[in-house]
Amino acid sequence: MGRKTADIDALVAAVLAGERAALAQAITLVESTRADHRADAEALLAALLPSFNPSIRIGITGAPGVGKSTFIEAFGGYLTGQGRQVAVLAVDPSSARSGGSILGDKTRMAELARDPRAFIRPSPSGGNLGGVARRTREVTLLVEAAGFDVVIVETVGVGQSEFAVADMVDMFVLLLSPGGGDELQGIKRGIMELADLVVVNKADGDLLAQARHAAADYKSALTLMRPRSPHWTPEVALISALKRQGLDEVWDAVARFRQAFDEGDGLAGRRAEQARQWMWAELEDSLRQALRTDAKVASLLDELEGQVIAGQVMPTVAAQRLIEAFLGTRKRPRKGKS
Repeated sequence: MGRKTADIDALVAAVLAGERAALAQAITLVESTRADHRADAEALLAALLPSFNPSIRIGITGAPGVGKSTFIEAFGGYLTGQGRQVAVLAVDPSSARSGGSILGDKTRMAELARDPRAFIRPSPSGGNLGGVARRTREVTLLVEAAGFDVVIVETVGVGQSEFAVADMVDMFVLLLSPGGGDELQGIKRGIMELADLVVVNKADGDLLAQARHAAADYKSALTLMRPRSPHWTPEVALISALKRQGLDEVWDAVARFRQAFDEGDGLAGRRAEQARQWMWAELEDSLRQALRTDAKVASLLDELEGQVIAGQVMPTVAAQRLIEAFLGTRKRPRKGKS
């Protein structure tokens, strides 16, 4: 059974008051896949809808080893020191056995986790596209309602997840390190087309000269790429997350980005388009879930999968039969005349 209306109202009031335990409870509710929990989550979000506060949503991506956690912890600490309320939504790859988070972001960002002006929430991806949690968009709305004015979404790594995250944030930041190796160049080129800001990390010690050279190369490369928006030309920043140098330059770039979009009314347009894409993504996910749990489909699924594997039935034909079974539209053969 779902929660009582009074319970939802109490949870709404607690989230709006910024109570961390209530926020964690609300996030757990919207991440649940139980049907009764989904109904409660929708009621919760509907009640909070008028109270969603404007924030700057920043996506952070980069290859493993580039220093994403170190950067986010340093950058988050810099922002809380400026009086900002920072929420970090770090999407973990899911454990194949338990379905839970593997990376443990509160351990990786222990200092930021203790900061009273910060909130870190590692969410298992559940095997969704490239490690992007299905409910990350809803969690973003929850932390905004709780008063957080900077929301950082960290992706697992490099892959299709970047496209999903780029469609749910305002500014997309690509973190790179000097001397990443030729094997990453193809990946970087594809993701750089999504980036609003390229940040070269580890610009200290023996790597400083190499980092400066890399930053110059990326600036040159960006001039050859078409910007994602007419309101903003992507920039390159040079930092050392370990020594907490250059973080102010990153935030200045974020502020310029926000101002450029606000002046051109581009941010409202980007978020409106993201909302439209969210609707279609939710529709696809819901239809896929409904298809898998349908009794008629379940009765055919094992047989058709076996026939596809054996090469007896084309995948397109099998898919069409499953859809027809789900919709109840499969044509029956005509009976002969008596």
